[in-house]
Amino acid sequence: MTAGGSDTGQVRRQERGRRRMAQILDAAEDAIAEVGFEEATTNAIAARAGVSPGSLYQFFRNKDEILDGIVERYTATSREFWDRQLSGEAARMDLGDFIERVLGALATFKTERPAFWVLFHGSAASPKLGEVADRIRAGIGDRLREVFRQRAPEVSEERLELLASVTISTVRGVLPMVMEAPPERRAALIAEAKALLLGYLGPAVGPERREGRAEATGEAPR
Repeated sequence: MTAGGSDTGQVRRQERGRRRMAQILDAAEDAIAEVGFEEATTNAIAARAGVSPGSLYQFFRNKDEILDGIVERYTATSREFWDRQLSGEAARMDLGDFIERVLGALATFKTERPAFWVLFHGSAASPKLGEVADRIRAGIGDRLREVFRQRAPEVSEERLELLASVTISTVRGVLPMVMEAPPERRAALIAEAKALLLGYLGPAVGPERREGRAEATGEAPR
């Protein structure tokens, strides 16, 4: 066999290994979403993945290593999600459209990856997972403050931090109710959450703030 053929074979084996690891992590997410992390055994995860327990242990020595893989996946996936939602255009969008887009995307994300919610935001989340979730929320808060800062540069940093913190806490409080509702009811709940956030954020970072300032100064709103 030539050196080139050997390299090609190694690349293929590595690719198969990556696919198998992803397959196991997918199965672990499904098992965790269904029964929780403590009850999701490696044997059950292997069965869901369609591999033998021995094959699973070739990639993950124990359940904690599977959890580490999910944490890494969650961190990367969450970063990509918020990069899309809080991109530069977010500061230029209509505030109501921005809120609706984020709420709808979050509901879809949580529906597609229910294990993430169980692990990182459930009542039984471990201190380790709680620390990961806190770091991610801190990053979201930083990005959200920047969006608000661009929308309302005259607002103080202290107020921007409060706006971001209250917004994140509100979404965290409302989202479980949305996710637990029947699919046909979710749109109505998202609309109510949008109205709630719009009423809170509008006077601070929406067009209402310009109108209010114009009335106070006698200027025409821009």
